[in-house]
Amino acid sequence: MDAALVLRALRARDDLVAGRLRCRALRDLILSVPTADRETFVDEVLGLPSPPPDEVLPRGAVPYLPCNVDDVIAALYAVPVSPHDRFVDLGAGLGRVAILAHLLTGARAHGVELQAPLVELARARAAALGLPAVTFAHADAAEAELAGTMFFLYAPFNGDLLRRVLVRLEAVERPFVIATVDLELHGAPWLRARPFTSSAVTIYDALAA
Repeated sequence: MDAALVLRALRARDDLVAGRLRCRALRDLILSVPTADRETFVDEVLGLPSPPPDEVLPRGAVPYLPCNVDDVIAALYAVPVSPHDRFVDLGAGLGRVAILAHLLTGARAHGVELQAPLVELARARAAALGLPAVTFAHADAAEAELAGTMFFLYAPFNGDLLRRVLVRLEAVERPFVIATVDLELHGAPWLRARPFTSSAVTIYDALAA
């Protein structure tokens, strides 16, 4: 990313902290950046640090990998998420998705993350950006108390751990929506996939119990 884009990102961060850059204006800014620079630009705007080495993870948990920004935006606007929603990112990492969800939609946002160092860094970024509506919990998503209107999963689990997370989600009060990236949820008859065209994003509605 060249010096001009870095300066643009730093100015955008100042606007975020001042509350001047939100929702459509932020989305338009992000999408105006060349695709090759977009991920780095967003991380600079949010002030995200480099992630620490992954801790030893339980079987079925996936090492930290940030979700593509375009897929996050596609999911948020496909649902669509509004300021009345509570967005929950399962496997929140450094907090990138939860922070973006709040900034782009006005929804309250909560991240659940198993690795304590990532949780502390995510909380620090939300505080530095002045975002009290963005919170993070250090917890196993298969055991945490979950409540929300939209849940986001970027392939953070597989195998038996994913099955246990789905059991936990099935008990959440409905209606709610699940958005996944590079992950298909099979064998859950209480979920209905929407006819949404995307190579990576799938939107599921939780059917009435």
